[in-house]
Amino acid sequence: MKNIMINSYFIFRAAFRIDNGLTRNTNSPAFMKIGHRGAAGYCPENTFASFKKAIDLGAEYLEIDVQMTKDGELVVIHDPTVNRTTNGKGRVRDLSLAEIQALDAGSWFNPIFAGEKIPSFSEFLDVFAGNTCLLIELKKPSLYPQIEEKVANELMQRGITSGENNQVIVQSFDRNSMKRFHELLPDVPIGILVKNRGVNGLSTKDLKSFASYATYVNPKITMVNKRLLKRIHHHGFKTIIWTVKKKKEIRILKQFKIDGVVSDYPDFL
Repeated sequence: MKNIMINSYFIFRAAFRIDNGLTRNTNSPAFMKIGHRGAAGYCPENTFASFKKAIDLGAEYLEIDVQMTKDGELVVIHDPTVNRTTNGKGRVRDLSLAEIQALDAGSWFNPIFAGEKIPSFSEFLDVFAGNTCLLIELKKPSLYPQIEEKVANELMQRGITSGENNQVIVQSFDRNSMKRFHELLPDVPIGILVKNRGVNGLSTKDLKSFASYATYVNPKITMVNKRLLKRIHHHGFKTIIWTVKKKKEIRILKQFKIDGVVSDYPDFL
C-alpha cells in the first residue's frame, strides 16, 4: 500500500508539471480562493484526495495544518490527536511518523476513501510546492519545540522563502510563534488568526502590535462585519476569512473588501 501511495504522489506531481496553469483566473472573484484542508466538504480533510479535489474545483490555495510527531517529523493534520480523523487513538506528539502513517485517514469520512494516509509535510511539499499556492497553519506550536525552524527549513530547501505572488502564507493563532517565524523567514507573509470579539479577540492594541511582523489578520466568518474589516484595513493589513460552508455566506462576503476566503467547498468560491 505504501508503494502505491508513493507512486500516486509522483503520478500526480507529473500531471501538475504537464499543466502548470494554476495561476489566477481573470474571471474569478477579486479574492483568493482557498481550499480548507483541501476540499474538506467532499473528501477526508488534509489528505491527498482532498488536496487534488480542491484543485479540481478551482482552489488557488491549499490550506493545511501542520503538527509534529514524537520523532520530530512534521505531519499534515488538524487535531492534536488522531482520534477524529483516523482509525487510531493518541496524541500526534506521542506517535512516530511510521505509526501515524500506518493509520487509515479516509474511512471515517466515507469507505470509498479507505487507505488514505496522513501526509508528512515533506511529502505534501514534494507534490504541491511550486505548483499551487499554500496557506500553512501551525497548529498548537507551543506543543512542539522548534516547529517554526523545521517548517522554515522545509520551505528553504524548496526555495519558497519570499512573498512574491503570495506563493506561501504562514498563519497561526499563536502570536509568539508567528513572531518567531517572521524572524526566520522575514519575506514570507504572516497571518494572525482570530475567532473571538472578547478579551482574547482583536483589540486596537493587538492590531498595532501585529504591525512589526504580520501582513494578514484573518478572522472567523462569524466575526465579520463592515466595522471590523475597516479597522483591519485601517491598520494596513490584508484579510482572509474562514471558513465558508454555505453558498449564502459567499454572497454576504462579496459585499466586503477582502483578500481571501477559505472554504470546505472550493467550488462555492
